[in-house]
Amino acid sequence: MPSLPLLVGLAVIAVWGLNFPLQKALFSQIGPTAFVGLRYLIAPVCAVLLLSWQHGRHWPRLSRSDWLRLAPVALIGQALHLLLAAEGLQGSTPFSASVLLACGPVFTLLILRGLGVERLARLQVLGVAVAAAGALAFTGDKLLHAAWSASTGDAVLLLAAALFSYYSVASKPLIQQHGGVAVLCYGTLLGALPTLAWCAPAMAAVPWSDLPIWVGVGTLWSVVGGGFIGWLGWGWAGARRGVGRIAPLIYLMPVVAGLSAWAFAGERFTAQKLASAAVILAGVALAQFGSRKPPVDSPPGE
Repeated sequence: MPSLPLLVGLAVIAVWGLNFPLQKALFSQIGPTAFVGLRYLIAPVCAVLLLSWQHGRHWPRLSRSDWLRLAPVALIGQALHLLLAAEGLQGSTPFSASVLLACGPVFTLLILRGLGVERLARLQVLGVAVAAAGALAFTGDKLLHAAWSASTGDAVLLLAAALFSYYSVASKPLIQQHGGVAVLCYGTLLGALPTLAWCAPAMAAVPWSDLPIWVGVGTLWSVVGGGFIGWLGWGWAGARRGVGRIAPLIYLMPVVAGLSAWAFAGERFTAQKLASAAVILAGVALAQFGSRKPPVDSPPGE
């Protein structure tokens, strides 16, 4: 009988994988920028409720220097990452987005190497090279067929993955000091006003009263279920079962995203695309687990 943490981890992966075709469908109704704006109307409420549930009236206190360190993490690693991931998904496909965003651990290792924090083992170097070759093959067919919109979408998704890796590295000292919940929630609150200001024109252009009910329900579930509840479930499963044993489940996310996109969105896959995706994920796995140290980050649920 599988343990409860394993079941929770699998459930989170299923939710995150299904989120890709769901968000693609939502974008067809309101667009990616308005969706992120709507997300930043919902997420701060979740952040306040979560902080109040965990800490009551006594929220964790951050020093002025901690707030200054958190500000770029919130604006770049959270808000800009979400905006770019949404724009990239709009120009790409759910399966492509799930595969390319899974490259986050590779970027994290490269950032750590560039900062001189960590040296890469030989298997990790090989993993980075394999993942890069897979990404080139994955996006190359679109370039050859002059599918510029899809190619741009894939490039934006890779940039979004890199920004999440920046978040993973830059937020680590703050998380160690104040906890993951505080950093996530305070970061959400810090990024809310600037993101809403950026998204306001797109939100104003949406005919909200004419939208079907499922748009509101789907957005609420995507933000609350995939974002906050999923993040908490993933963290709980990792804490109970061990990050090293839970982290490999993340490679099931593109499988769930691909199957759900095929079933609900009619996405089709060529043999070349599937093979390239397998090469990317194999390279990411080598890069992430090719060292005796604990694995680095795992990509978030979009």
